[in-house]
Amino acid sequence: MLKLKIIKNSSFKDKRGFYWTTWKNGILKKIKFNHDKFSISKENVLRGLHCDFKSWKLVTCVYGKIFLVVVDMRKNTKKYLKHKTFVLTHEKPTLILIPPYYANGHLCLSEKCVFHYKWYYKGKYIDANNQMSFRWNDPKIKIKWPIKKPILSKRDKKSKLL
Repeated sequence: MLKLKIIKNSSFKDKRGFYWTTWKNGILKKIKFNHDKFSISKENVLRGLHCDFKSWKLVTCVYGKIFLVVVDMRKNTKKYLKHKTFVLTHEKPTLILIPPYYANGHLCLSEKCVFHYKWYYKGKYIDANNQMSFRWNDPKIKIKWPIKKPILSKRDKKSKLL
């Protein structure tokens, strides 16, 4: 089992729709988030696997359905390249706290999906050019994605095998 924190906040559903809490102070006392990001994807878009060695990411699916994969990239541990998968939906709100040294990627399973990242890091932001990218279907990681031919960015198409 990977060292991830899974957070399930309160939610409320009625005839008008759905209401839920994504974040409130006090949930994680030692982490003070720097900024938020959203990605909006269409069905079969796969983003990742991306990683850096100083960022904490609190992630959730704001809308739609997402297949999330988190991979332990800590080379000096027994859990190196072990992964965990989650199906996240806006209908069952769940937040996953991903620590540094863990790669993550997500696949949009619905017609459209909105993925939310809440980031914490010390110092300057690690943008895409300074992150590590790993091949989504690397045979050493052995992820069982629910798709054979996802839609990928140029960056993800060019990611090297381990």
